[in-house]
Amino acid sequence: MKLKMITILGAVLGSMLISAEIAAAEQPFSDLQSVKWAEDSINYMAKRGTVAGSGNGQFMPERHVTRAQAVTFLVRELYPQQLQAGGGASGYSDVPTTHPFYREIAIAAKNGLASGLPDGTFQPDTAMSRAETAAFLTRAYSLAVGKQSASLKDTADHWAAAPIRIMSSNGLIGGYTDGTYRPDQPVTRAEFSVFLARVIRFEREAAIQAQDWDKLISYMTVSEQVGQMLMPDIRQWKGQVTTTVNEGLKRSIHDQDLGGLILFDKNIVDVRQVTTLTHQLQMEAGDIPLFLGIDQEGGVVKRIPGGTNLPGQMALGAAGDTVLAEAAGRLTGEELRALGLNINFAPVLDINSNPDNPIIGMRSFGSDAELVSQLGAATIKGLRQSGVIAAVKHFPGHGDTSVDSHLGLPVLTHDRERLDAVELKPFRAAIENGVEMIMTAHIAFPAVDNEQVISLKDGSSVPIPATLSQKVLKGLLREQLGYKGVIISDAFTMNAISEHFGEHQAVERAIAAGVDIILMPQEPAAAHQSLVQAVNSGKLPVETIHDSVKRILELKSKYGLFDRSDSLANKLASLNDVIGSKEHRAVEREIAERAVTVLASRDGKHPDQIHQGDRVVIATADKDQAEQLKRQLIQASGSLSLKTEIVVISLGKATEAFQAMEQADYVILASYQFRNVASQFGWTDVQTIIDKLNKQSKRYALLSLGNPYEMIHLQNVRSGLAVYGKQEPNTSAGIQVLLGQLEAGGKLPVTAVRRK
Repeated sequence: MKLKMITILGAVLGSMLISAEIAAAEQPFSDLQSVKWAEDSINYMAKRGTVAGSGNGQFMPERHVTRAQAVTFLVRELYPQQLQAGGGASGYSDVPTTHPFYREIAIAAKNGLASGLPDGTFQPDTAMSRAETAAFLTRAYSLAVGKQSASLKDTADHWAAAPIRIMSSNGLIGGYTDGTYRPDQPVTRAEFSVFLARVIRFEREAAIQAQDWDKLISYMTVSEQVGQMLMPDIRQWKGQVTTTVNEGLKRSIHDQDLGGLILFDKNIVDVRQVTTLTHQLQMEAGDIPLFLGIDQEGGVVKRIPGGTNLPGQMALGAAGDTVLAEAAGRLTGEELRALGLNINFAPVLDINSNPDNPIIGMRSFGSDAELVSQLGAATIKGLRQSGVIAAVKHFPGHGDTSVDSHLGLPVLTHDRERLDAVELKPFRAAIENGVEMIMTAHIAFPAVDNEQVISLKDGSSVPIPATLSQKVLKGLLREQLGYKGVIISDAFTMNAISEHFGEHQAVERAIAAGVDIILMPQEPAAAHQSLVQAVNSGKLPVETIHDSVKRILELKSKYGLFDRSDSLANKLASLNDVIGSKEHRAVEREIAERAVTVLASRDGKHPDQIHQGDRVVIATADKDQAEQLKRQLIQASGSLSLKTEIVVISLGKATEAFQAMEQADYVILASYQFRNVASQFGWTDVQTIIDKLNKQSKRYALLSLGNPYEMIHLQNVRSGLAVYGKQEPNTSAGIQVLLGQLEAGGKLPVTAVRRK
């Protein structure tokens, strides 16, 4: 493979107007005002490390290019590895070993890139002609005759007629206004840069059209290749939230050659704004489109304002219907696609077997491996049908932990037999169903990899997390489970990585372990530079980078990302037909209604019912939540003439709160537990109120809005429902059940054993 290296190699070339210093190549040139027509090409070739200035920020664009300089540019493009190894003998009588370009000329001769004159000379310091430029470029890139008509009246009988025709028929060179090409006219540095840039871009486009990813990679710099392997977040720039393509974002995309970005709710104002943002991001990206991802799990993790955010994965688990799960994936994908997003970091395939899990909980389908496997596969199928990539998470499984990897480094101590039977089962099913992206977990699995490393946080010995483990990613995921798709890390800003491993070390180790894309590096520019240096130094094999980039490009092509023909106007015009559509809202309601689950009942089937004329007290720890429930109750109750009142339960003041409930006919006692360890939640206040309600024989319902583990921690609950989310679809369905308008047919998808 011919790998284009960004590092400039060679001797000091001052007199030849080519600097070997990479810093000079990266700085904008100050003398391009007279050649604005060539500025883009000069900067493009300079960034590739092919051309450079002569120092002091000067490019000297109108100076002529010599044959030696032209060969040097081409060798840097095509044979950088040979430059590192040395060039051999040139074979030309007028190119002594002391010539500044001796190595480059020797490499060109060895590879048939350029030939000498009949007298055995090369004439290295002679200015290149336009004819020679055409001949050199067609030979270097094996170009064939194109389809464009070419009529240049002064080239038909020229010795370079054939290469000139090849170049012009592909639109790579043009004539003057008088119809001539002037083949013997010397070529300036600006002109040569333009010709070479056109050929490289032409070849890249041809590779894209042919889906020849190996060829495209051969034309990508190391910077471009590792850039494809980074997906930063873009939440702020200069203290302001990023909702438009600002200058900082443009610089990041171009300087780091980024292959993707992840968006958060801070980046989103409304659907028209985010559609405009994603469109403009793709326009900024150059010839390789961006992965644009988002966490749209539904339920508690949602990003789209005005969209169909769905009741969440555990609600789907309670409904237990793969058809609904597929529909949920499909409609989510349709809305994301309409917004210009192409990756959904979902579904969650973690099996929430630990009620004390502080971060997964109701984000999971449930605690049964088979249920999670079936619903996960169906959701993946639905996303794929809509043209959105499902990035399932968090491999090998985050469900049985009591530590949030955002905050610390969890360790899962189960043996391999248990991992195979439980945690790995949904991922194995997803792989069998063709999942194309898997997100790693920052969790240690000693049964798979028991390596210990020294923590930068405190010098202690800590286990290696899956994201940095070759045994987990290459051994378990690739070799044993047979996964061939893209591996993306979880966020590198999470404490499980950021506290224990430096960015430089962690990024390199993750790529070496088998990660294809680093999600949310803490310092994207530093991560990018670390990877460039690791490749250039040989620390990371070029084959490793090549394999990852090829997987990324193949996936982008498979999902049509290279087709960016749809206009922004068309995208904006179609939003109202897709986002939050009537059909999508119907699916949302059906999932919520079929999910409602009876947790406790006096008759074994129904919670206590709200009756005509009841005085209903809605008791919650959050006033806004209480207002939402009150509004929904009033809307749904119709002619029942209910009187409603809100009570906010302050921590440790359950008795005072109950005073407002004593005159009630019915109490809705809402409970919400998520993002904390369930056993450490303040259950005492809830139990106090339950006991008082029971003592007074009041009708009530404990309404579980979060993780549905109340029955583990509470005793003597006589009426209760789980709705698996505090958003409106979920709570509305619960209210309907309490009013007797809907049967609660959901099945609790997690194990919740009553405390003895």
